[in-house]
Amino acid sequence: MAQTAFTVRMDSEVKKNFDYLCSEFGMSTTTAINIFAKMVIRKRKIPFEIELDNEQEILRQGRKAFLALREEAQKSGMHLTLDDINNEIKLAREGK
Repeated sequence: MAQTAFTVRMDSEVKKNFDYLCSEFGMSTTTAINIFAKMVIRKRKIPFEIELDNEQEILRQGRKAFLALREEAQKSGMHLTLDDINNEIKLAREGK
């Protein structure tokens, strides 16, 4: 089977830890990535669960709500200054 190069960018600390653990498992980083790729192909899915932690989900929902409100404001011709927006945020946090 023909071989090809595959370049991945990642945080240097993540790579260092990944390299170390792979060597502890008795394999190279390349072998571990090949195993992962083959499992994705075989299972036709990521071979582990990927989920958002609570904080990420809250941020995602907040961004979604913000984008919906921004779209609604644009449709209605409403224009708010940064001070207006910050005041609305402050009132929302105070529950008013």
